[in-house]
Amino acid sequence: MNVTTRLSEAGDFAALAELNNGLWNDDTSPAPIHWDSAEEYAQYHSPGSEIVAICDGQLCGYVSLKQPTKLESNKHVIELAIGVDSRFRGIGAGRLLLNAAYDWAKRNGKRKLSLRVLSTNASAIAFYEKCGFQVQGKLVEEFHMNGRYVDDIFMYKMIEV
Repeated sequence: MNVTTRLSEAGDFAALAELNNGLWNDDTSPAPIHWDSAEEYAQYHSPGSEIVAICDGQLCGYVSLKQPTKLESNKHVIELAIGVDSRFRGIGAGRLLLNAAYDWAKRNGKRKLSLRVLSTNASAIAFYEKCGFQVQGKLVEEFHMNGRYVDDIFMYKMIEV
């Protein structure tokens, strides 16, 4: 399977909304958002704010590139959120997305990538560690989801300059 990455375009928003609706639910997110349309998605995302993965011509994943705060002193950090369609996991799309995010951040003078992951998502934690991310801390029992308490784990990867 051919997998490529590129910056998102407005024409991707319908597929991104659909993908997000399929990925995020009460099991996978403490606050899942449902997008009703590409127009609604566009209100919160601009073209180029995400890197998308294309698997044999079909949008199959994304990684968002967001500054975590508006503070000038925090501009060196990019917070990532990544999602890959379950039908396309295990073919390297996630790794390509994280590599593309790293390259984008390096080109744009950033110093650190960060992300958050639920402690119940062991496969994602293992994947991020394989990609060079390290745990930098956790918020213990931060969320109560489906009758149990879940930690919010913060991970990071420094960008070599």
